[in-house]
Amino acid sequence: MSTRHPIISITGSSGAGTTSVKNIFEQIFRREQIEAAFIEGDAFHRYDRQAMKEKVAEEERNGNPNFTHFNAEANELEILESVFEEYGRNGTGRTRTYVHDEQEAARYDAPPGSFTKWRDFGPSDLLFYEGLHGCAVTDKVNLARHADLKIGVVPVINLEWIQKIHRDREARGYSTEAVMDVILRRMPDYVRYITPQFTQTDINFQRVPIVDTSNPFIARWIPTPDESMLVIRFARPRGIDFPYLLSMINNSFMSRANSIVVPGNKLDLAMQLILTPLIMQLIERKTRAS
Repeated sequence: MSTRHPIISITGSSGAGTTSVKNIFEQIFRREQIEAAFIEGDAFHRYDRQAMKEKVAEEERNGNPNFTHFNAEANELEILESVFEEYGRNGTGRTRTYVHDEQEAARYDAPPGSFTKWRDFGPSDLLFYEGLHGCAVTDKVNLARHADLKIGVVPVINLEWIQKIHRDREARGYSTEAVMDVILRRMPDYVRYITPQFTQTDINFQRVPIVDTSNPFIARWIPTPDESMLVIRFARPRGIDFPYLLSMINNSFMSRANSIVVPGNKLDLAMQLILTPLIMQLIERKTRAS
């Protein structure tokens, strides 16, 4: 953690909705005139697309059919931690971009499935990370200890699968069977590396559908925000003005002493109300320390 150079870490698995949450943070940053440096977890994959295919095949030959991007060894987590450490000390760092598709290929002048060159990011008010491993703790790294505000984005697992299936089919051209295969291969690493991070987070946002998602592999539509509830869990509820939140968000209620439940279509409002003061506290601490 760093008073002068704060770090915000958004953690969630592929298809969980971290990109939507990032968009809400960007709205807050624009409104409050906060300059953020952005880094994405995909930039710290260890292998490009072709090399990852070869590594997966090698692991399968060696008796491990479950090697995926969720695995710590498939990512440059030591480099990511060094970026967090450098930013905390000096407010500087470097990143790169993983090129997902043809649209990004045209933007970055690099083929899909490759990385851009490493680049430095300039002065900023804070560092914003969004990806798979922002709160990862292993025998080699402890990323959670560097972040000043840690957010988990955790839809219930059937909803997460539905979102991933629809995204990968429509945006990336994968078949349902191919996505199912990825989900199955990821499960051991999901349990080992992804879910433990949500005990490290300060706040978890978990979307829960209120329609039947019993078989996510045949779902024709992603449940809409109107068909969902949002469970928001605070690791440290002391200081959270729950009566204020309940008064500002219609049809919300407390489910536990540290959890508030709000309608799914109130995600933007809830995040704005909860996160804006927390972000401003980081900026105020930074200003006082400067």
